[in-house]
Amino acid sequence: MLNRENIENLLTKGGNVIGSDGEKIGSIGQLYADDDTGEPTWVTVKTGLFGTSQSFVPVEGAHSQGDDLVVPFTKEHVKDAPRVDVDGHLTPEEEDRLYTYYERGARTYSDTRTDDVDTRNDVDFQGDADLNAGTPTAGIGRDRDRDATDRHTVGHDTSGPTTDDAMTRSEERLHVGTEREATGRARLRKYVTTEHVTKTVPVQREEVRLEREPITDANRGEALSGPDISEEEHEVILHEERPVVEKETVPVERVRLDKDVVQDDVTVSEEVRKEHIDADGVDRDSRR
Repeated sequence: MLNRENIENLLTKGGNVIGSDGEKIGSIGQLYADDDTGEPTWVTVKTGLFGTSQSFVPVEGAHSQGDDLVVPFTKEHVKDAPRVDVDGHLTPEEEDRLYTYYERGARTYSDTRTDDVDTRNDVDFQGDADLNAGTPTAGIGRDRDRDATDRHTVGHDTSGPTTDDAMTRSEERLHVGTEREATGRARLRKYVTTEHVTKTVPVQREEVRLEREPITDANRGEALSGPDISEEEHEVILHEERPVVEKETVPVERVRLDKDVVQDDVTVSEEVRKEHIDADGVDRDSRR
């Protein structure tokens, strides 16, 4: 019986998955183990161009052959298996779909093997039985377990493998959170402009004024102090004020960027799925 160590050894060797018809299905991809026991339950097969597609195959009923893993299903049957995302974990719904598909295929494969055996003699039939003991198809051993379980539970699961005597109803819950993302950018930029400033400044200037005064006893001495007749020249310097412009740079204010947090309410709408359970053939008014 294959265990986790056997399959991981095949993974490291880069082995292939071989179908019951002897054809290569693809290379071994990933190993999926049971959450409770840790035992391998599924292995993926890389198919398609460059191995871009992966199909799930049950480990039960498979055996190693050198560096390869031989499964009790044909290449076409594996390639037509339900598509499940290879994301590291199988949901119960996904595993039920796969089990249902492969158990149906296992019964078909078993029926075909039985038809082939019936055409042989008793000795050959016994030899094939011994050869296939320990490597049965995935559905045969599971059907026996189901028959034994059915004796201890009320009813059985007609859509797939029997779990227990109760049906689990599940529903999706909506959890809404928030995440931060950049929505814009604000910056300060300083630039220089030129404008004309007009100011009025009072200025003074000197003008010449001619003054005449008559000869009096007070100024007669000054008037007769010079020669009687002569030529003279007097000069006066005139002054005036002119505007003088000077510029200085002075700080007028400081500007910085700051942020305020504004609280808004956003309504989120999303569809969620919910399972419902209807009981057929049950008298709701019955009392024990």
